[in-house]
Amino acid sequence: METTLYQPIKNFLEARGYSVKGEIGGCDIVALSDDEPPLVVICELKLSFNLELILQAVDRAAAGDEVWIAARVSAKGKGRESDRRFRDLCRRLGFGVLAVADNGMVDVILAASAVMPRKNNRKRSRLIGEHRRRKGDPTAGGVTRSPIMTAYRQQALACAAALQNGQLRPRDLRAVAPDAAKILLSNVYGWFERIDRGIYALTELGVEALRRWPPSETATTSIAEATEA
Repeated sequence: METTLYQPIKNFLEARGYSVKGEIGGCDIVALSDDEPPLVVICELKLSFNLELILQAVDRAAAGDEVWIAARVSAKGKGRESDRRFRDLCRRLGFGVLAVADNGMVDVILAASAVMPRKNNRKRSRLIGEHRRRKGDPTAGGVTRSPIMTAYRQQALACAAALQNGQLRPRDLRAVAPDAAKILLSNVYGWFERIDRGIYALTELGVEALRRWPPSETATTSIAEATEA
C-alpha cells in the first residue's frame, strides 16, 4: 500500500526541519517549514513511478513551493527512476524525485529545483490552514478507502465527546472546538440534535462515531493503524 511509503518520507522531511502531515487538501503529504510565511512542500506517493504520479504532481504544483514524487525502487533496478527520459520530464516540470528502498532508506534521485508555475494563493492558504488546525498527524499519506481525520472532523469529535455528559450550548464547547457553533448548526455528520434554542445533544450516530474514533486517539492514530484501516 502507498501508506507504507509515508513514514520513510515523513522521517526524511522531518530530518530537514519540516513539520509533516498526511492527507491535507487531497495531497498525500504536506510539509511546512518554520518560516513565516512557511515554505510549502508537497509530496505525492505511488508504489511505482508512473504517469499518474506525474499527473498528480502537476495538479498540486500551483499550491506548493516544492513538489516531490516518491515511489518504491524497482526490484530489478529497471523502473522509471532509471529512465533518463522520466528524470528529464520531472526536471523540466520542477519536480523532485525520491526513491524508497525496502529497508526504508530514501534516496534523492532528482532535487526539486526548477521554477514552479504561478502559485494559486487560495489553494496554498487552504493547505497551510488545514495543516496548522489539524491536531497531531492522524492520517497516513496515501490512504484511499478510509475517512480522513480533518481538523473539522477532529473538532466535531471534540464536541461529541463533550456532549456525552449531557446537553450543552455552543459557547460551552468553544474551549475544545473554536468552530463549535458552526459545527453544531450545520451538523454535517448527523451527530448532533437541537433540543431547544441553542441547546444540543448527542445522537446515536454521534455515539457510534466516538466508538470508532475515541477522543484520545483522534490526533495520535499510528501509521501502522492507518495502514491497516
